[in-house]
Amino acid sequence: MPAETSVTDEPARRRVSVLPLLSVSVVLGAVVAVALVAVTGGAGYVIAGLPDPGAFTRYGITVVRVIAEAASVLCIGSLLLATFLVPPQSSGVLAPDGYAALRTAGITAWIWFLAAIASVLFTAADGAGKPVTEMLDPGTLLDFVDAIEQPKAWLVTALIALLLALGCRLALTWGWTAALFFLSVGGLVPVAVTGHSASGGAHDLATNSLLYHLVGAALWVGGLVALLALGWRRGSGLSLAAQRFSRLALVCWIVMALSGVINSLVRVTPADLFTTDYGLLVIAKTVALVLLGVFGHQQRRRGVRDLVDGAGGGQLLRLAAVEVLIMFVTIGLATALARTPPPQEVSAQPSTTELLIGYDLDGPPTVSSLLLDWRFDLVFGTLAVVLAVLYLLGVRRLKQRGDTWQPGRTTAWLAGCAVLLVATSSGIGRYAPAMFSVHMGSHMLLSMVVPVLFVLGGPVTLALRALPAAGKNAPPGPREWLLAFVQSPVSRVLTHPVVALVLFVGSFYILYFSGLFESALNYHWAHLAMNAHFLLSGYVFYWPVIGVDPAPRRLPPLGRLGMMFASMPFHAFFGVVLMNRQTVMGEPFYQSLKLPWVGDLLIDQRLGGGIAWAAGEIPVLLVLVALLVQWARADEREARRTDRASDANGEADLNAYNEMLKKLAEPGNRRE
Repeated sequence: MPAETSVTDEPARRRVSVLPLLSVSVVLGAVVAVALVAVTGGAGYVIAGLPDPGAFTRYGITVVRVIAEAASVLCIGSLLLATFLVPPQSSGVLAPDGYAALRTAGITAWIWFLAAIASVLFTAADGAGKPVTEMLDPGTLLDFVDAIEQPKAWLVTALIALLLALGCRLALTWGWTAALFFLSVGGLVPVAVTGHSASGGAHDLATNSLLYHLVGAALWVGGLVALLALGWRRGSGLSLAAQRFSRLALVCWIVMALSGVINSLVRVTPADLFTTDYGLLVIAKTVALVLLGVFGHQQRRRGVRDLVDGAGGGQLLRLAAVEVLIMFVTIGLATALARTPPPQEVSAQPSTTELLIGYDLDGPPTVSSLLLDWRFDLVFGTLAVVLAVLYLLGVRRLKQRGDTWQPGRTTAWLAGCAVLLVATSSGIGRYAPAMFSVHMGSHMLLSMVVPVLFVLGGPVTLALRALPAAGKNAPPGPREWLLAFVQSPVSRVLTHPVVALVLFVGSFYILYFSGLFESALNYHWAHLAMNAHFLLSGYVFYWPVIGVDPAPRRLPPLGRLGMMFASMPFHAFFGVVLMNRQTVMGEPFYQSLKLPWVGDLLIDQRLGGGIAWAAGEIPVLLVLVALLVQWARADEREARRTDRASDANGEADLNAYNEMLKKLAEPGNRRE
């Protein structure tokens, strides 16, 4: 590995002093956003039938949004650097570079928190068409927060930012810093799922693509600023951080480009690109993204190479400084875009079904429509494809090295990816939000079939064998991060038999019999959360039961069977309760869809209960077969070990036994 470069030359360091650069960038982004909002006017209020709340509210919400987004990406980027771009000490405590980034994250988290609180006031006033000063009355504010989704989203964001600010103050170790990083990325979700993309037709595609776009932008912008700060601090890990970030930045650019294209196609037609304010903003943002791609290419081609070769990081940091300015202009463009109604929102009149689930359904579900009527799920469909590709790359690396990998494991993993794709992107996934029976079928596939197949694939074992070890005194890499997660207290708690059983089975009862399901039906993000929970809770349950991969808790064979059989009566009882229930869950939602082929909602619900009851047998069969195969192979390995030992010893054991019998047969050793 190349030697670490401690810093850049002093003139370059003065040129890219981070605080003035950030101040100018944020102000520039806010000015761009306010200017564009002023040009586009108050069309959004006219469309919504609301009075104009006044210039202070109209422009104030724009400025506060820019500050909140800037603080969020800086917080995420600093935590990214502290967690993955610079190494901790061998004890797991953060090194000086990581600790400094963690403190920066704490400061920006407080700014994020304050901006989010201000956004609660401004979005409530904006949604009500009233001056923000009226929201200073607690009673009025609570009424509008309860009635409007965006203020609630900002309230959740404020809570997450507060937890981050406190956590950054208390954390000292790599493990807690990693937890804070993933929490910070989660802080982007509430606002993303309640904006323009979450309403109107095709809101499933728009929301999913926006999530990719925001996460990619936050990692790219925030990571670049954190890298600049590391160079300004003369960080010893600058060379390693630059190499790692360069690879990540390329992935982020690709994700942003693809997700931006998808989101734009959902919201604006090619004919509207040059004739509407929204279309022109999309073009401007696209130009900025292309410029960022050019700068990123120059960074990889020249700046990072010079830094690794020991030529100093001045070139890298100068390019990064210009890139940061363009990035914050892009944030201003994105903020103005979020304040501008899309053309389709102005002209189109989507159907009730399209408003509620994002698309229309052409007819009743049939075998052919469930299998062939696809609508690709950008979250879980993409996940299935990416997981399959990564797994095959790992297998190829083993084969190139001359190592073997069981074909059965590869088959199981690819089958799991295929079932995940079918459950979320085929007609099953298309009809699942609209019909309880199809939803339950998808639920059973995601929680009982996909996790079993994934666990049988042994992904952790494959990754540990395929990924290179960091080596002695080398900074930890992906293999060490994976090992740290497997051996972490969180994994140990999650794989405890009682905890895993409660998460897996208990969540069925909590979701469907507590009212959560009815509340979740109206929100696309809730469907994403349910699918993620089904998948993860199933994996956590079957991970120790099947035991292919190393786990924090190794259960004996009887313990695995006991854990499996303990879940069976709960599954069966859950299905029986659904089949015998006399009231329809989520009845107002399903009635509002007015699907002509669903005559009796109660019958459809009972069908879903029957699916839940019958599906409980599938994983039992798969797991029992897997355990029997494992035990048979274990016996074969033991037999081969014994044979090898016998071959190595030759006839020594037999000769020793015969010698013992001979001695016993001698006259002095006989027992009369």
